[in-house]
Amino acid sequence: MKILFIGDVVGENGQDILAKALPQLKAQYKPDVTIVNGENSHKSGTGITEKDARFIFGCGADVITGGNHSLRRCNVDFYEENEFVLCPVNFNVVSDEKCGVCVMDMGRDQLCVVSLIGTVFLDANRNPFFEMDKIVKKYGDMPIFVDFHAEATSEKYALAHYLDGKVSAVVGTHTHVQTNDDQILPKGTAYISDAGCVCALDSVLGMDKTACVTKQKYLCPVKFEVAKGGGFVNGVVIDIDTKTRKAVSTEKVHLKFN
Repeated sequence: MKILFIGDVVGENGQDILAKALPQLKAQYKPDVTIVNGENSHKSGTGITEKDARFIFGCGADVITGGNHSLRRCNVDFYEENEFVLCPVNFNVVSDEKCGVCVMDMGRDQLCVVSLIGTVFLDANRNPFFEMDKIVKKYGDMPIFVDFHAEATSEKYALAHYLDGKVSAVVGTHTHVQTNDDQILPKGTAYISDAGCVCALDSVLGMDKTACVTKQKYLCPVKFEVAKGGGFVNGVVIDIDTKTRKAVSTEKVHLKFN
């Protein structure tokens, strides 16, 4: 089973880049499942709406995962009503597991997709380790793909080693910078600290650089706007042996688009 995962799509500019890139990537890699993190896809650069989700699905995504901004433009009802649009399953306000977990049924094979959020340097939510214990117990007879939306690399690595051999992949998101530590852990779980994002190249994590410089220099409130122009698409392609549920290969995706 081949999975194509695309990192955080930032704003309408990111959506435009995704629309150009995703058909090309799907033709190149021929994935069985395509997953896109959409928690920053709203025109503001934070959150997601039904319109944004429809656009991402229209580009070729099968599942949309989330993060800390998932509830900024919508409420929990949106995720309860949309099976393949996920927000972090361990949000304190989320009581329905299906808001953060879905199963892709491809006939002979199934894939469990989990949207999960960290707790280090982020708002306090339910412990991701204990949350994954429950999910592995319930869905452990099929490959499990985890989008772990977390700030601290140490938390990402710790969870990945904890889940090594229990899930097929732990892919980090949130920091928007693709890391160079893609690997298969000793017991067969694919891992990368951050898959990266889809945004303008001339930006700070997809946002207008001038406002970001002002914010960091003067530590004052600013109005952020999504940066426009050519950029890049970051992600990862993971191949999983469905019989063993172990990853057999992993490859970073990094494409530039004008």
